[in-house]
Amino acid sequence: MSGRLAGKVAVVTGGCSGIGLATVRRFAEEGATVVVADLADAEGERLAAEVGGSYVHCDVAVKDDVDALFATAVERHGRVDIAFNNAGISPPEDDSILETDLEAWRRVHEVNLTSVYLCCKAVIPIMLEQGGGSIVNTASFVAVMGAATSQIAYSASKGGVLSMTRELGVQFARQGIRVNALCPGPVNTPLLQELFASDPERAARRLVHVPMGRFGEPEEMANAVLFLASDESSFMTASTFLVDGGISGAYVTPV
Repeated sequence: MSGRLAGKVAVVTGGCSGIGLATVRRFAEEGATVVVADLADAEGERLAAEVGGSYVHCDVAVKDDVDALFATAVERHGRVDIAFNNAGISPPEDDSILETDLEAWRRVHEVNLTSVYLCCKAVIPIMLEQGGGSIVNTASFVAVMGAATSQIAYSASKGGVLSMTRELGVQFARQGIRVNALCPGPVNTPLLQELFASDPERAARRLVHVPMGRFGEPEEMANAVLFLASDESSFMTASTFLVDGGISGAYVTPV
């Protein structure tokens, strides 16, 4: 343990799988006390016990749940130094704008965008009172460029996360609160594995656009989140932190 987060308290939403799970473990390795937020109670309790932290059942689209999450973190651990607002969904019903209905659109925005608003609204007063903190919001590479496989609600929601992150980062910079957006490329998570299983052709269309020729791993994203959360990125705020295997920099992809 190198202790880059020693003495810090971190809240991670969507902490039981994918990037969230890898980040919970990475934060704990670096000395943080981690509050895991998710809907998977059994997995959450086991994970919290594994890393010596806490678990809180939380539907991130529900204001009362989000308020209770951060209040519980303060009650149990005294402060919140890091908020990784990571929970998100990408349901199969979200496709072309011609196919995606209003119910799917609203649900994706509730979980992917409104949840980040709710988490930031809850944690920023805590950070203002304690004199600072680091917020990392999960956006996506599709927030800065068009997606090869249409997911209209997902893309729009992540664009909103990125825009909100910039505004908050600028607004609270002089109060010691840094707000940055992680923009992953395609990552080998359960969401992507489900896509491969249900539509291999659609998933393959994603891979062909990655200059590095592979998908990212959750642990690689966790390392990026660790950098943004730690004091090593102390001069970064309102940033678009792309960890995408080169997708956003590529005009064409060599084969």
